[in-house]
Amino acid sequence: QVQLVESGGGFVQAGGSLRLSCAASGRAFSYYGMGWFRQAPGKEREFVAAITGSGARTYYGDSVKGRFTISRENAKNMVYLEMNSLKPEDTAVYHCAALRLGSVVPTNVGNYDSWGQGTQVTVSS
Repeated sequence: QVQLVESGGGFVQAGGSLRLSCAASGRAFSYYGMGWFRQAPGKEREFVAAITGSGARTYYGDSVKGRFTISRENAKNMVYLEMNSLKPEDTAVYHCAALRLGSVVPTNVGNYDSWGQGTQVTVSS
């Protein structure tokens, strides 16, 4: 399995930007598709973005398309989420996760095996 640690969360005003990082440990990191999910209080965990192991393909939730960008650096075992034009409704705990090997649906939370502890993002209006 892959161990994951997120960082980069914080407090930002609406319209601002943040960059989240996810450090992965374990072997064969490039084999794993990676995803970002978020969870606000009282709400279900929501798909934000995902990227294939090679980085060739990316996926985004409808609410973040055009504002967020996922990327990865396999040589450093890192995944990033660049968040621009932030809105108060983006406030949540953001988690990175490793897609189960062989899974083909990166938007489904049930297809992820390993999760980080999360980092809080708070956007004020």
